[in-house]
Amino acid sequence: MKPVIGVTPDFNAGDRQDMGGQEPTYFLRARYIRAIEELGGIPLIIPLVDDPVSRRRLLDGVDGVLLTGSGPDLPPGLYGERQQYEFPLVSERRANFELDVVRQARKRHLPLLAICGGMQTMNVACGGSLFQDIPSQVPKALPHRQAAKAIHVSHAVRVTPGSLLRRIVAKTSFMVNSSHHQSVKAVAPSLIASAVAPDGIVEAIELPTHPFFLGIQWHPEFLFERHALHQRLFTAFLRAARRTRA
Repeated sequence: MKPVIGVTPDFNAGDRQDMGGQEPTYFLRARYIRAIEELGGIPLIIPLVDDPVSRRRLLDGVDGVLLTGSGPDLPPGLYGERQQYEFPLVSERRANFELDVVRQARKRHLPLLAICGGMQTMNVACGGSLFQDIPSQVPKALPHRQAAKAIHVSHAVRVTPGSLLRRIVAKTSFMVNSSHHQSVKAVAPSLIASAVAPDGIVEAIELPTHPFFLGIQWHPEFLFERHALHQRLFTAFLRAARRTRA
């Protein structure tokens, strides 16, 4: 049977003029849904409910979780820092929901694929920290907000030997797209960095003791149709989710 994949949406709490203005609004790029559906899964957009019991009931009904990216940043207080730069912050509702979902997926051994901002949430949920702004805090960093459209790749990543990511892509390095100004600073205890950019920025993290608990900094939902390697990330995730259903 096809696995059911819970997909987290972005959320406007009423303070984002670009997405619904004062009206609280859920929104999500269709590319995430299309990747899951076209590669053999059943995507299910899950609402960001506050009640912890309701969150657990939602997770009871899925075989895996896709944690999507977000424009705004996680509040730095969540990883023990004060906010140093004037960037928009993700809504409290979304932050609380996704941090809990990551912890629940880890506890349940539920397959989790976390993309871009989702990877940063995954790291913070497990006890890690973030660079609040790469250009300001990382000397000689690559331009991680590429000028080209996200359907194009812009820099290489080096893959850690023996990692889940290495087994999926079967490459020592490959090219990715890049659309972020934050990244992992201290990798959370028990997680490992499974890919690194040439400037040292962590591009993927994972939990070696979990069947599939992988965070990636790039956006394969823009690449899977033209790049077989990036398609493998979704197919491996769906394969792990099928084992959950079995």
